[in-house]
Amino acid sequence: MGRAVMVGRGPTGAGVLVLSVLIVLTAEGCRGQKGDGCGPSVLGPSSGTLSSLDNPRTYPSDTVCEWEITVPRGKRIHFRFALLDLGDSDCQVNYLRLYNGIGSKKTEIVKYCGLDQNVDELIESSGNQVTVQFRSVMHRTGRGFYLSYSTTEHSDLITCLDKGSDFPEAEFSKYCPAGCLTSTEKISGTTPNGYRESSPLCVAAIHAGAVSNAAGGKITVVSSTGIPHYEATLANNVTSTVGILSKNLFTFKTDGCSGTLGLESGGVVDSQLSVSSVWDWNTTAGEHVVWGKSGARLKKPGLPWAPSPSDRQQWLQVDFRREKRITAIVTTGSDRSEYQYFVKAYRVLFSKDGKEWHFHRETNSSQDKIFQGNMDYQDKVRNNFIPPIEARFVRINPTLWNQRIALKLELFGCVPGGGRAAVTKLLTTSGSGSTPPPAKTKHPPHLSEATHTPDIRNTTMPPHCGKDVVLMAVLVPVAVVVLTALILTVACVCHWRNKKKSAEGTYDIPYWDRTVWWKSMKQLLPSKMMETEDSVRYSTPEVSRLAGHSAVPRLHAEPAEYAQPLVSGVPTLGARSTFKPDEGPEPGYSDPDLYDAPIPPDVYHPYAEPLPSSGAEYATPIVVDMGCHLPSKVLNFMGSGPSPLLTWTDSSHSEGSVYDTPKNANGQAMPTQDLTYQVPQNIPPKPAG
Repeated sequence: MGRAVMVGRGPTGAGVLVLSVLIVLTAEGCRGQKGDGCGPSVLGPSSGTLSSLDNPRTYPSDTVCEWEITVPRGKRIHFRFALLDLGDSDCQVNYLRLYNGIGSKKTEIVKYCGLDQNVDELIESSGNQVTVQFRSVMHRTGRGFYLSYSTTEHSDLITCLDKGSDFPEAEFSKYCPAGCLTSTEKISGTTPNGYRESSPLCVAAIHAGAVSNAAGGKITVVSSTGIPHYEATLANNVTSTVGILSKNLFTFKTDGCSGTLGLESGGVVDSQLSVSSVWDWNTTAGEHVVWGKSGARLKKPGLPWAPSPSDRQQWLQVDFRREKRITAIVTTGSDRSEYQYFVKAYRVLFSKDGKEWHFHRETNSSQDKIFQGNMDYQDKVRNNFIPPIEARFVRINPTLWNQRIALKLELFGCVPGGGRAAVTKLLTTSGSGSTPPPAKTKHPPHLSEATHTPDIRNTTMPPHCGKDVVLMAVLVPVAVVVLTALILTVACVCHWRNKKKSAEGTYDIPYWDRTVWWKSMKQLLPSKMMETEDSVRYSTPEVSRLAGHSAVPRLHAEPAEYAQPLVSGVPTLGARSTFKPDEGPEPGYSDPDLYDAPIPPDVYHPYAEPLPSSGAEYATPIVVDMGCHLPSKVLNFMGSGPSPLLTWTDSSHSEGSVYDTPKNANGQAMPTQDLTYQVPQNIPPKPAG
């Protein structure tokens, strides 16, 4: 195994960024660089970035650099240029060449030279190995080159300099290469508020924790209207700056596994926290001051946790009591100006049983990751775990600090498999390279050996749920309410229609049965009830309405118009005549010949019995009490008594007939309140003179 060192300058708090890149020998081949003209570069097994020295400033004269790139067998490589500006047009001494293969058997793909070259197309290899050569001689201008590469299955590859404003779509997906922290471009904004559209997409994605600098990956971007002010924060070794109003901004979709895991809220109790030691001391006034483990909760007022000695053997441990998927950590130091203590760098160990421990490593890396801590004693710093940690125990091991170790923290994640992937799309896919197995140790290792501390380019913003989660939380209840209202409306309409159908024809009587029904029902009506009602016109077969009156239904019809008596010379009858007017039959009505057929003894005829030709043609009153009991005369008329017929008045003196009242055996008048009609009597003629 060999080593190549590349040096570049970046806008970090330390001023100069120093990166070490190993030439890695694997079963697939080797990848690395050599020469004195190599700029900051990251060579990954599935993607990476290359640049000339001092980019984007003028590259030095009389330099040369060569990169050898190998990807897994069976795959090919394509390149996309972000910058190509070579100072001399003489392609014999100033050029950039790409070759298929490595070593003596390589063949040229393309050769570039000259200023401000604009290469939009992807340059593709024929195999899984490529050599890139860059050479310069004396020159005065030219910024060199900056390019990205990936395996050809990532056709949506972009460069580290592509900005949000370069893509007009409202939502789109792209592939970011590994190594975009080699870019010197600035970003403005933070998550969840969003990033200014002028920010480079891939650098902002690293800041947001969407992808890692070591592996790159897929991002899904959502564009929206800009905001007046963009915050400056630190996260994942990327510093964002303050930004002013812009027309648009962009954010990244996440998998939703970013909830707090209980340190700040108290869901993790003190008994679940363990520390290597505690710093305590007495003031001159005799007050006992303890920097205990309970103070290690983020945002909790008071002193943070601090160990008694400040060395690399100290640690703080969290036991979640069951396995969790841990995606990020936020740390801060003491919040008291008189104690400006904080941790600058740390390592993270994890375990499923508390006995066998692993250091967290980035994808495609065989080295334990050193996380950048705080830059001061009060600002918060976030680092994302890519790939996420799945464990019950997590241990924080400080490796660098200011004055002494002091720490507050919160961990973020979810229960394994509990991310809201069904609601929000997974934001990234890691590089296709294999992840080296984590280093194992039975006990937390001693950290006395020297460890490299990465450059300070990191602090973080509070984790959040994406805008899509908030939108779904509003839309789902609204959709449920609308659907419920629709179902209730349909049910009410159906119920109303069924009720209307059942109400139709409730009192409807077939036409052919109405006249017979009325004639039958009339005989059962009490006489008093008949007196209170309007007279019934028998010529009308329709029944206007049925309504209740005591136990007997009341009948409403048109006023009756009774015919004149058949006896000549008799005064006109009143409204109580029982004869039906001779108006002719109703259309379509056929009345049987009731006078030619005998009347059965159990049938009550609707009209009075016809009178003999010698007698007056007046009917005998029908007396019916309110209880619907027929009088004895009527019963006799129907065949139940000895006298089948009633007595009739003499028609010979009809001109003198008047209505009288019935008499009893002694000839006295009886009350007529229960009589429906009175029988007219003969009046003897007055003597002459």
